[in-house]
Order: sequence, then structure tokens, then C-alpha cells
Amino acid sequence: MAKTWYPVIDYMLCEECGACSGMCAHGVYDLTAAPTPRVIHPENCIDHCHGCGNKCPDGAITYVGDDTGWVPPARQGKTMETAGGGCGGATAAMDKKNCGCGCGND
Repeated sequence: MAKTWYPVIDYMLCEECGACSGMCAHGVYDLTAAPTPRVIHPENCIDHCHGCGNKCPDGAITYVGDDTGWVPPARQGKTMETAGGGCGGATAAMDKKNCGCGCGND
């Protein structure tokens, strides 16, 4: 888990589809606020995981501490289906050791 890496939501871009909060298997988002993404446990985010950002169709997610040069796929003119990466449909109920979000904890 990372203390200097977590998602930041740009609410001016976010259309509140719930794609990010619904796919995070690490409990970063408040599921009771869905579909509005609200980060309540940033410390649960996995360092250098871009799973929720790759799923965001609006490109509304960036990360504190990102030093990778990653750009949200939606800001590259790609759709969720062509962006690749991410968890491929993981849910918060999944076993955190088998989340498949790309964080390396599979």
C-alpha cells in the first residue's frame, strides 16, 4: 500500500459513472457514495496502480505521486475498451490478492 500514491478526482470532468469506485478491490473509494467517486482510504491504493484511471471514460483521475508520465486514456482520445490495463472488471468484493487491477498483487 502507498501513502504517497492515490487517485485524485477532477469533479469538473467526472460524469459520476461509478466505473472507478466499482472496480477498485482495495477499498480506496466510499462505495456508499457511488456512483460519485469519493476517496476515503487513500492509504489502501497500490503504488503505481492505474486501474481506476484506466477505466475512467472521462479522464477525470490522476494520481498524487505519479512520476510515470501516465496520461488518462480518455485524454489520449481512447475509449475504455481500447485503453487496456486496469482490472478488467474486478469488484471490491474480490480477494485483494487476486484483484487483477494491474497492481502486481495478483
